[in-house]
Amino acid sequence: MSSDGTGGPASGPTSAHDVIPRPRAVERLPGGDVLLDRHTALYAGPGTDTTERWLRAVLGPALGLPLRPGPRDARDAVRLHVDGTLEPEAYRLSAVAGGGVDIRGGGAAGVFRGAQTLRQLLGPDAFRRAPVRPGAPRGIAPRTVEDAPRFRWRGLLLDVARHFMPKDGVLRYLDLMAAHKLNVLHFHLTDDQGWRIEITRYPRLTGIGSWRPRTKFGHRASPLWDDRPHGGFYTQDDIREIVAYAAERHIAVVPEIDVPGHSQAAVAAYPELGNTDVIDTTALSVWDTWGINPNVLAPTDNTLRFYEGVFEEVLDLFPADATEFSSFSSFVHIGGDECPKDQWRRSPAAQARIEELGLAGEDALQAWFVRHFDTWLAARGRRLIGWDEILEGGLADGAAVSSWRGYAGGIAAARAGHDVVMCPEQQVYLDHRQDGGPDEPVPIGYVRTLEDVYRFEPVPPELTPEEAGRVLGTQANLWTEAMEDTARVDYQAFPRLAAFAEVAWSRLPAPAERDFADFERRMGAHYPRLDALGVAYRPPDGPRPWQRRPGVPGRPLDGPPPGR
Repeated sequence: MSSDGTGGPASGPTSAHDVIPRPRAVERLPGGDVLLDRHTALYAGPGTDTTERWLRAVLGPALGLPLRPGPRDARDAVRLHVDGTLEPEAYRLSAVAGGGVDIRGGGAAGVFRGAQTLRQLLGPDAFRRAPVRPGAPRGIAPRTVEDAPRFRWRGLLLDVARHFMPKDGVLRYLDLMAAHKLNVLHFHLTDDQGWRIEITRYPRLTGIGSWRPRTKFGHRASPLWDDRPHGGFYTQDDIREIVAYAAERHIAVVPEIDVPGHSQAAVAAYPELGNTDVIDTTALSVWDTWGINPNVLAPTDNTLRFYEGVFEEVLDLFPADATEFSSFSSFVHIGGDECPKDQWRRSPAAQARIEELGLAGEDALQAWFVRHFDTWLAARGRRLIGWDEILEGGLADGAAVSSWRGYAGGIAAARAGHDVVMCPEQQVYLDHRQDGGPDEPVPIGYVRTLEDVYRFEPVPPELTPEEAGRVLGTQANLWTEAMEDTARVDYQAFPRLAAFAEVAWSRLPAPAERDFADFERRMGAHYPRLDALGVAYRPPDGPRPWQRRPGVPGRPLDGPPPGR
């Protein structure tokens, strides 16, 4: 038994069949174990520098391995190569007795993914920050592992607007993503409850918009409040560091700046952005509760110019990396979801704008708003992505869609020739509770167990092969209304994020045919890795006493979920 009682091994090497996500092909080779010790050299071929740095900075200290530079033909070396015959993120790992370990990737990202598999093969100690058995050689059975991802976009949304996560927590989550071969961080930076990114030309966005005097504790219907001020933001250098740290791990960071809804923090900082002919926007503060907020941006030229200024700085902080295989760093997310139209219906200025533009109504006004930034971003070599509400009133040209309200929005977008990221609430919203029992902390939404996530299928069967090709991939979302700190985020994310990572990476059979028992068995080897990383995951048998939130109301929903 491991120290946490999960039944996984506490230390020692791991079978390749215990790797998560599951590799495409594994072949056992003859001979004894391939040993890595303090004499093991590291050869890094051209284009493998990110993996070379990562191995020396992370894996080496964990196991006490210097991994000094060595020649390509050094005995028992770890060798890194870019092999253009493979797909960009594909890799081939070969461990041969007397020959060391070769990792070949179709590109720099492929080499890095192969190094993540090597780490898992070396056992849980490889996930620590310092050696617990200094000087002990590490062995892996000889084998070849050949692998490549199913989807290009394998994402995680991290909501830092509702509850701020300090920079070190974000860097930690990038490491957790890398360990599970995820490659897109959707960074939810602004919302009604907080503005988290420094914009130098608009200092009040963080001076006022980054903190609130109190916070609703639990679901919005809860009578409980946390009366401590809550806030925080990332300086521009913090953002640059996060983006650079992600790039070293071959993760693209897609920032989200919400318009025209979910914007009360911005309006609290700059009241002229709101519908001033309908409400007294000077009386608004950063929102302290949850739900859909009626206070939205005014569709004025002033608002457009303001947000163009915001996006100019955002584009500088999140540069498009033309050399990255995925090109996902060119995306900018503008939200576009849950935008109530009531203020626009009552606003003479908004109605005059509708008439001036010859629009059919408020839905078309939102589409005009989205299309403006689609055109603005495209002129700067960037791509807009938004939630599936951007379909309302007509699709914006060139926009991609994050399909969250079930599959319907993604199906409609793909059929219209738009790229899609599938992240349906009913399947991969990890803020939803993991069990129906009374001990789940602040139970939100539908029960979505580890098995439910493992049986999630991102591509709807209704799509033709050509339409299915529009599905860039899939994403799990961590909304943090009921997650007040990193431990709570860990609890909601894990172990389900491991199951999601396998869905996104591995070519699994149809949902009903997936071998969940085998996945559970492999999780027995994975829990000790998470323990070594300090992840406060939900144990298989339920929450530990300190993970519960007794007396804090959530919002359990009964019956089957809407949509699929």
